[in-house]
Amino acid sequence: MSTPRRFFVDNIGYPKVTEIVLCGEEFVHAKTVLRVTEGSEITLLDNSGREYSAIVARIGKRELTAHITGAVVGDKEPKARICLLCGALKGDKTELVVQKAVELGVSEIIIFNSAYCSAYMNEGKTDRLNRVSREATKQCLRSRAPEVKYFEDFGQALDACADCDNKLFFCEFASSSDCELAAMDGSVALVVGSEGGFSEEEFALAKAKGYAGITLGKRILRAETAAVAACTLAAFLTGELK
Repeated sequence: MSTPRRFFVDNIGYPKVTEIVLCGEEFVHAKTVLRVTEGSEITLLDNSGREYSAIVARIGKRELTAHITGAVVGDKEPKARICLLCGALKGDKTELVVQKAVELGVSEIIIFNSAYCSAYMNEGKTDRLNRVSREATKQCLRSRAPEVKYFEDFGQALDACADCDNKLFFCEFASSSDCELAAMDGSVALVVGSEGGFSEEEFALAKAKGYAGITLGKRILRAETAAVAACTLAAFLTGELK
């Protein structure tokens, strides 16, 4: 039996509210792409961590109405908080990183500008990345879509994850890792650069803010490869891949 199609809606007030109206992009996707019909079983998400089972009652030209039949707490969310900070990448590479980070259990995603970053970001691109996050969340059966934020200032991006227990700065010119990753416990912040990498000054700033320099081996990785590798490493060390 296939898994019910999943859709994001706002402000589900279940159990006081048992009928939900789906409209906008999610409705268009449901009707024209997924061909949802009246009587179909669907799952509704509101980023609370709960999943609401529902039956489609009516489908109109611009919206559908679904009747909620129950709610459970999703069991696919990570137990440990993993935050990814990634320099903005060219083309659609940032979208790829966001998609894979969501699948690997990252809780927060921050895209930043840095000295050697040549990609351009704006509000529209940030909105697009959040849509990618929601689609990846539905695909991998998570209950919460990680929010994607953009920081123009590199220092402010680092400060956004200052409360993480482990702060790891993946740097191509680090000769060795400053901490023992196998002994890591608790929340994790991962910093990965753009195609141009980091400047010595940015590395020094990160270390001053408590970030440990980390190497990913003797080979130079593409920026998107480094981001996925860092997320995979953190997911394994925090027990998410067991």
